[in-house]
Amino acid sequence: MPHEYSTGSLVKARGREWVVLPESKPDLLVLRPLGGSDDDIAAVFPAFETVDEAKFAPPEPGDLGNQLAAGLLRTALRVGFRSGAGPFRSLAGIAVDPRAYQLVPLLMALRQKTVRMLISDDVGIGKTIEAGLVASELLAQGEATGLAVLCSPALAEQWQQELRTKFGIDAELVLSSTVSRLERGLDLGQSLFDKYPHVIVSTDFIKSPRHRDDFVRHCPDLVIVDEAHTCVAADDTSSHSQNQLRYELLRRVAEDTTRHLVLVTATPHSGKESAFRNLLGLVKPELASVSLESESGRRLLAQHFVARKRADVRQYLTKEDGLSDDSLAERTAFPSDRYFKDETYKLSPEYRALLDDAIAYASERVEEAGGQGRREARIAWWSAIALLRSLVSSPRAAAKTLRTRSAAAVAASAEEADKLGAPLTSDAADSDTMEGMDVAPGAEITEDDDPRSRLGELAVRAQELEGPAKDLKLKALIKHLKALLADGHNPIVFCRYIPTAEYLADQLENDKESGKRGPLGAKTVVKAVTGTISPQQRIERIEALAAEAGEDAAARRVLIATDCLSEGVNLQHHFDAVVHYDLAWNPTRHDQREGRVDRYGQRRDQVRVITIYGDDNGIDGKVLEVLIKKHRQIKKDLGISVSIPDELSTGVTDAIVEWLLMRGREGQQDTLFGSEALDTATGKVESDWNSAAEREKKSRSLFAQRSIHPEEVAREVTSIREALGGAGEITTFVRESLEALGAVLRGTGEEFTAQVGGTPIGLQDALAPAIGAEVIEKDRPIPFRTDPAVTRGEAALVRTDPVVGALAAHVLNAALDKDAPGARPARRCGVVTTDMVGTMTTLLLVRYRFHLTLPSRNGDRQVVAEDARLLAFEGSTKNAVWLPSERAAELLDAKASISTDPYFGERTMTRVLGQLPSVNDHLAAYGEELAVELDASHRRVRAASGEIVRGLSVTAQKPADVLGVYVYLPNTAAPAVAIAPGVSA
Repeated sequence: MPHEYSTGSLVKARGREWVVLPESKPDLLVLRPLGGSDDDIAAVFPAFETVDEAKFAPPEPGDLGNQLAAGLLRTALRVGFRSGAGPFRSLAGIAVDPRAYQLVPLLMALRQKTVRMLISDDVGIGKTIEAGLVASELLAQGEATGLAVLCSPALAEQWQQELRTKFGIDAELVLSSTVSRLERGLDLGQSLFDKYPHVIVSTDFIKSPRHRDDFVRHCPDLVIVDEAHTCVAADDTSSHSQNQLRYELLRRVAEDTTRHLVLVTATPHSGKESAFRNLLGLVKPELASVSLESESGRRLLAQHFVARKRADVRQYLTKEDGLSDDSLAERTAFPSDRYFKDETYKLSPEYRALLDDAIAYASERVEEAGGQGRREARIAWWSAIALLRSLVSSPRAAAKTLRTRSAAAVAASAEEADKLGAPLTSDAADSDTMEGMDVAPGAEITEDDDPRSRLGELAVRAQELEGPAKDLKLKALIKHLKALLADGHNPIVFCRYIPTAEYLADQLENDKESGKRGPLGAKTVVKAVTGTISPQQRIERIEALAAEAGEDAAARRVLIATDCLSEGVNLQHHFDAVVHYDLAWNPTRHDQREGRVDRYGQRRDQVRVITIYGDDNGIDGKVLEVLIKKHRQIKKDLGISVSIPDELSTGVTDAIVEWLLMRGREGQQDTLFGSEALDTATGKVESDWNSAAEREKKSRSLFAQRSIHPEEVAREVTSIREALGGAGEITTFVRESLEALGAVLRGTGEEFTAQVGGTPIGLQDALAPAIGAEVIEKDRPIPFRTDPAVTRGEAALVRTDPVVGALAAHVLNAALDKDAPGARPARRCGVVTTDMVGTMTTLLLVRYRFHLTLPSRNGDRQVVAEDARLLAFEGSTKNAVWLPSERAAELLDAKASISTDPYFGERTMTRVLGQLPSVNDHLAAYGEELAVELDASHRRVRAASGEIVRGLSVTAQKPADVLGVYVYLPNTAAPAVAIAPGVSA
């Protein structure tokens, strides 16, 4: 009969040692390698393979390390943990080091039996990370078994990448382009949401009734909704609107009160109170109607709603937050401000004449259509707007529009004309998606495509204006780009239409094949990204642009983009300035564009923003003054963006167009500012926007995150750092390990570079997948950054970075194998003579294993977790005087005052190791104390969910593993020898 092994015990099989996992049965052992990850788990049949009880071997006294050995071994061990014993089951295994403030939504979520959250932190704070933390923790704890992320199709691949690389969650894309392939692999009657537990779903694809019903029936028990403000509608919204269809989908998803739901948006309040209330109602139905002015209403909301500005988290866990000191203070390097500069240009005489003739033509068409019926009038109206917007964008966009039939021309009614015409010509903040919205709209409203027609003649004239000689807007752009590039910036130029972006790229880029040199210099790489390519291809083109520019300090990057990149795609690693070449007619779009680079991870303290506008085209000046500048001022005053309702911004732009058309009919030269319609629209914008800003200011004060106090966050941060290590420890570990392994380091500050061509081959092989094979093969310097937000080819000085993980695994494996080839920075024992102690002191590095029973609503989970602790005592093992944990940690910094004679060191270590069983009772008792502390921390984090913690238990597995033994001798206690190369201190 096979021997039964308890959960957490050590066994030896297949030539190595393993930990027995809870899933084991008497006839089948599920094992994880000692010190290994979940990726290495194996199943063993004791009836067919030899399995023996194993005991962790003590260190060998002759394998002595130097003064750094203990610290390096401890850090290498902790970096390798993928199943920490603390209440956060996922943090040890994710590849992101969350900021302390990003733990707040997680702590809020874990206090709810069913998680219902609205995360509304400001742009660039890291809402995707916060939602990912909640998801990975719920999945790790067994509180959720599947995940669905609902998002725009343009952001689906980015969500997939973030979940896979940072949280280890492999999710399948469910888009209109992938669903046929996925459904072909289904069994009869099977839903793809049953087959694939984790999915990224296009909100616009799944909202249709055909797909919606299947999704609702088979929806996973955890749903994240990105840009959630686009999924609700105000009470006065048409029942057939896209927002209303999404809202109906989410309302049905939220009806299941056992389903976890996390809503994510930086703009929860679109200016309409009913839409905001509908959003809150998805989180908790009572919030749709409760008085948020009352204390009870605010308390209820505080349990589910978190909304913080950058100023709230730029410095966190400081004395200003109510803590006793700044020892845990965390400073997040957001850009401090945006530097705005509005630059004007005037039309050339030729361009002026073309615009006047186009306005006259559009005016005639609108007046003529007004007498033919409402449908004809709306078609002519959208054609006129299309013509005006493309003309002020670029000659190429104008020519394209003049030759293209209006989308509204096929409309059967005025309402259909509005539905077809508005998306391509306006910039609604809550557009369904940016996809397809950057094509040049059509202006022709008949089927006459004769090039000799009036529009055809205008198109030919527009084409002739290409180039900086007659297109003075382009000339102005070149001037301002040269200034940005000279100051070391890498800008993004945002355009409204695809033809404009392609035109700018043609005018600015260097063409190696033809030898044409662009106006921005030979070392400036220019590329355009538009809606003509897929979201994944856009990312690839941006990466190709960065790679082509390379590491040359003189090289510069210029990205020309349409608004297909204004949402979701993070560009802060490659770009640090924004140029608005075309003014958006809704200021929220400008904020979205700027937010692509002005976010966490941007290395410049100030992001440059240049807005180019026409001084005499009749449109740009008023849009800039009434909409753009007002939006900036409100954001400056409040610290956050306040959206303007689409109908208000549309009212202003409609009034501008009406004035221009009236001028075209009547030949008026009056200023635009005398227009009564515009004055009325401007006044309403001013009044309503100020009211919205006041409401937002009041709500930020009323609903400030107060359910989790900074002291609670500080307590959990402390416990996490004790178990997993802090940033300073990782920096020291990486520096000292790489130097000991033969790497060439450059840089004396916190950040440095390392060339690893001289390190052991095993380490190089381990680093290649993490940093890139080409970097290793060509021995390029690897930049190590203190900022966790790094790009490809760089490494972050955090424990979860793949490069740090590969280094730690190599150091740990070499320490455990005394026959490993090459340098071995960490050793399992050492004898150090130092001035830091007055009597012989022994430091133990002990690994504890715990068997945890974690209750959840899906049943109890049995888990084996690990923890590493330092324990130190003075004197002999039989009369040990145990030191506080702080004192034990201080010994890691002990410096050797003289070198210890190797023979004496080995004899000392032999004696200490022989007496070590005398401290086993203390190690066991300490393990029991840790188990009690862990039990308390699990209960504390889940304090508000009493029923969830019933049945929780934490048991220390005995005996503990003594990984390292280090003896520190006072300066007078050991014979000294001169320090020689190769002799350990």
